[in-house]
Order: sequence, then C-alpha cells, then structure tokens
Amino acid sequence: MRILLPTGAATEDMVRKAAAGFDADVVVAGEIASFLTPHRLRELIGRKKYNLVIVSGMCTASFAGVERETGIPVYRGPKHAADLALILAALPSLTLSRSVPADEFLAAKKADVAMRRVADIERAAGADFIIRGVKIGGGSRMKVLAEIMDAHRQEDLRTTIERYFAHGADIVDLGFGFDATPADVRRVFSELEGIDRPLAADTQDPDLIRAALVRADIILSLQEANIPNVGAAVAETGAAAVVVPGSTTLVKNIAMAKAAGIRCIIADPLLQPAGSGLIASLKNFKKSRFPSFFGAGNVAELIDADSVGMNALLAGMAMEVGAAIIFTSEHSDKTKGSVREMRRATEMMALARDRPYPKDLGIDLLVLKEKRRRREPPLSYDMAVTAQEMPEKIEYDPKGNFRIGIEGNTIVAVIHGKAIRGRRWQDVHHTILAQGGVTLLDHAGYLGRELYKAELAIRYGRSFEQDGEF
Repeated sequence: MRILLPTGAATEDMVRKAAAGFDADVVVAGEIASFLTPHRLRELIGRKKYNLVIVSGMCTASFAGVERETGIPVYRGPKHAADLALILAALPSLTLSRSVPADEFLAAKKADVAMRRVADIERAAGADFIIRGVKIGGGSRMKVLAEIMDAHRQEDLRTTIERYFAHGADIVDLGFGFDATPADVRRVFSELEGIDRPLAADTQDPDLIRAALVRADIILSLQEANIPNVGAAVAETGAAAVVVPGSTTLVKNIAMAKAAGIRCIIADPLLQPAGSGLIASLKNFKKSRFPSFFGAGNVAELIDADSVGMNALLAGMAMEVGAAIIFTSEHSDKTKGSVREMRRATEMMALARDRPYPKDLGIDLLVLKEKRRRREPPLSYDMAVTAQEMPEKIEYDPKGNFRIGIEGNTIVAVIHGKAIRGRRWQDVHHTILAQGGVTLLDHAGYLGRELYKAELAIRYGRSFEQDGEF
C-alpha cells in the first residue's frame, strides 16, 4: 500500500521517522503542514499512483475535489506529527476519516467500543435483585446513587432529579431533614409522578419512612431503633432497604431486617472520611453476603481536593471491596459534576475487571492533565523581540465596552442593552467583529481573551469574573 505523506518543513524529520519501514513518500509541501491547499496537493500527487494520502489533522481545507479528480482517497492524519507512527502501524485495518483528525477519530471510536463493552457486560451480568429495571449487585456495574439534601425545601426538585439521571445517576436519593413532616414527604413524591426511575428516601424517622413508602424504591437507612416500627411496612411494599450499624452491629441489624420480612437488603458498613478512619472502615465491607453501599460522597465532600480524581480513586476502592451501590453528592461547589464523574468512574471500573489497572480503557477521567505530553518541533525564527509591558491605562473603544458573563452553558456579551449569546468563544467574537462592534485592535484582543476565559469557566464548571484571573 503506497502512501503519500505531505508535511511541512517544521515536522519533516518527525514524519520521516514515523514513515520509516512503510511504503510511503514524505514530501515537504511548505513550511507548515496545516497550510496545505487542494491545488498544492494535486501538484504533489502528479502522475504517481498512491493508494491513499494522509494530510495533517490540522488542515482545514477540503480535499474532496482532489479525490474526485485523482481517484485517490485523502484522509486526515493526527493533529500532532508525533502520533503518526501509531496511525501508520494500524493500517490497512484502520479506517480513517476525511474530516476528523485521526487522533480524535480514533479516540472517539475507542470510546464507542468501550461503552458498547460496558453495555454488554451489564446485559450479561446477574443481579441480587432488580429495582425498576436497574440491576443491583450480582456482578452488575456499580450503580451511582446521587443524593439531594432537604428535598422538601428544593424549589425545582424535579429538574434537579432529571438532570442527575441525565448525567448518569442510576438512583436519586431524596434526603429529608429533621424539620420535614410526613406531609412534606408525601407532597414531594406526589410532585414526582411520571418519573419511572429508582428513587430513594433518606431518613431514619419512622413517620417519614412510612410516608415515603407510597413511592420510594429504597429506604436509607434502617437500624435497630426504627426496624421494629417500620420493618414490616417496608417489607409489605417490597422496597429495598439500606441497613446500617447503630448502637448494635450491622450483622445484628441485618438479621432484624430479615426477620421483619425485608427481602432486598443493602448493607452499609459506613465508610469514614479520610483522617477519621477511612482505611480502617474498608475492612468491614467484605464481611456481608448482601450487596454493599459505599458512601463515597461523604469522603469527597470532606476533603479539599478536586472531585474528579477523588471520585475515580473512590470508585476503584469500591470495586475492590465489591460494592454494589456507590453514593455521591453535589452539595458543595467543589463537588459540582460529581454525578457525571462517578458514572464515568463506575464504567471504567466495569471495564477494568479483566485487567490489572483501570488504564488505557478507551474512556477516562482526565480533565486538566494530559496523559502524554506532545513533543512538537522547536520554533524557527531569525530575530526575537521582547514583549513590551501592556500599559495600565488603556484607550477605551469608542464603540463602547462589553460586559461578559455566562448563563448556564452559554457565553453572553452585552453592550448597550444588546446581548450576543453563543456556546463557543470564537462564535461570539466573530459576531461582535462582523457587526462592527469593535474599532480598536487591542480591544478586539481583550475581548478574545475574556470570551475564551468564559468558555473555559463553562467547560470546567468554574465561576467567571471579567478582568479577573481564571
């Protein structure tokens, strides 16, 4: 299979090294590979017979016309020349894309394969019991339980529940504090009519538990103080129950729950926060033959560390101790996004069962850090000028000043009562320029910086402050 590899002078050495041993012509098309034009590619092909052409993944031009004229398919290679060797080694079994850079295309393809594998594993898995179609225990994927505290005081509870399910929660747990009444509990569940997904009620108050049994699929939590009062009622409805230790042991409380007739029992040995017995509490998780509940959310909330890595590690710990349900929450600003993160973490752990580590799975929880740093060729120039410090006092654009902010997942730029809204910073910036909203170049540069900061704030779930540090 003969391949044409157009490249730029800056990356020629890297491309030639990657192409060594392959039937490939490496041809320098100019200084920068991404600037390749269809006309120039047609010249490079000439009268030669190639099976395919692989251009830089950074190219933005369309080469459809060249394909039609020559009959030679033109595919996008990786965005970084350092990754070309991986692509060439996978040919000819690998199918590339004409529009998507090879590294992005392959990553998406690998992720798709990984998610299909997760679904296959779940379909084949057994279960200790099933709650509204969701398998619990028995070798199935750990299920994510997302908590909403003080559900009776939430203004838009239904929207929050639906968002948690959309973000990957398998079960949503409604917490009812000490000020809740049975009427509050009944009202909350009546307002959720039509949500046919597993819902749990989190309270140890017998009166609130009875009120919740009109709809709750799971009760959190039963122990020796309330089982005599509500155990029979829970058993009669068929609801599952999370059983915890109290003044007596977890084993004794599970025995009480069984004696009350409760068939679907989930054991919660109570995971302790870091610094307060986390490691010691892990040893209690393999003592029960019932599906276990892993309270990861309490650990993540009580440590000032980014939730992404915490959730991945906690899910790994939960997998090792055989947990069936993993609890997470988004109570604080620092744990926003934990439902989505924990769902991805449980999928990673499902894929890691037949490997020594949850690594190179096709899906990951890498958000800020790179798995591998790119090694780009050094820049080439003849003269360097030291940048001048920007003056503190700037000239204001006569067209006026923009107020930039974010609303949900949207960037908003406001001037003279008019808002320009968009999901991508470059779209908002282009619209401002196209409508003549800027006359000074430094103001245009400033807007680009602030709009990009706004997009980053949305992407990483952070707050945004115009003119402030990101």
